[in-house]
Amino acid sequence: MLSHASSNCVRAVAFSLDGQILASGSQDNSIILWDWRTGRKIGSLTGHIKAVTSLAFSPDNKMLVSGSDDKTIKLWDMQTQLQTMSLSGHSSYVESVAFSPDGKTLVSGSYDKTVKVWQVD
Repeated sequence: MLSHASSNCVRAVAFSLDGQILASGSQDNSIILWDWRTGRKIGSLTGHIKAVTSLAFSPDNKMLVSGSDDKTIKLWDMQTQLQTMSLSGHSSYVESVAFSPDGKTLVSGSYDKTVKVWQVD
């Protein structure tokens, strides 16, 4: 069993497309990266100021995108584990995120009843 250190609930999970990494997003605003086969924590991403509600890996596994109750979308470089971009434009919570099959576009869905399309290449 993998467990976030805090007592807050896990709101989002995603596998890298190669199946090597599991990302989990929590009510405590953090994202934990796991080697899910061994249960070993291999990284922690922070930058959201409210709960992480959605996660998705890019098709090449080089990027992770996260959506949050803070109304932002963040992109993370998986090699450096650093935030590379922050996107805002929704007027309410970001509930879902996804990359296009070519990895150059992402979409986000929000509690504000909109879907936004973002170019990330």
